[in-house]
Amino acid sequence: MPITKTLAVLFVLIIVLFGLSTSSAAHPKKRDGGPLRRAEVKEAETRLREMGYRLQALTTFQKWEGRKVTGRLTRAEYNAIRDAEPPRPKDPGYKHVEVDLDRQVLLMIDDEGAVTTILPVSTGSGRHYKEKRMSGLAYTLRGRFKIYNKIEGWRKSPLGLLYYPNYFSDGLAIHGNPSVPHEPESHGCVRIPMSAAKEMSERLEIGTIVLIYDAQSFVSAKEWIQ
Repeated sequence: MPITKTLAVLFVLIIVLFGLSTSSAAHPKKRDGGPLRRAEVKEAETRLREMGYRLQALTTFQKWEGRKVTGRLTRAEYNAIRDAEPPRPKDPGYKHVEVDLDRQVLLMIDDEGAVTTILPVSTGSGRHYKEKRMSGLAYTLRGRFKIYNKIEGWRKSPLGLLYYPNYFSDGLAIHGNPSVPHEPESHGCVRIPMSAAKEMSERLEIGTIVLIYDAQSFVSAKEWIQ
């Protein structure tokens, strides 16, 4: 091979290798294995807060993203958190609350239409119940509602105690409960963690719009604010 041709080939190879090296430096690869460093754990926690996840942040994130709910921050979960986009409301543009029954999460949306808080919930189990001389179907209504009454502290209801209940339909309320499992388990109310109940009650003013929906049912409430 002529020496000039050989030099030309070498020159092209050098340029290619240099380009690959520069690309790798500009876009560092994610670590695929090994335990998370303390700095990475902190990064994940910060990112979850920035996206609006407040209580049981990791499990709520997993519920929203349709991931297996484990509550364990693995390398895979860390990478998913880094790549995730903040949750967006189903009905943007105004202040309201959304309860996603499929994901079992609650979204607080501000006046600008941005999600500010995401909480885990447990809603109606869908099973028939018979207890305390009462019977019925444990079902959470779908549709659009408004908070029409609220009570500070504990409220004794026919089926148990409610903590800071915010009523939206015929005795059904968003309220604190010591038990908020990952699955629907309530009689029909929307359970939220006890530690969030007081603050939520303060934020849920009388007249606050509440949208409750699943994959088959959704009704916008934008006409209510026009």
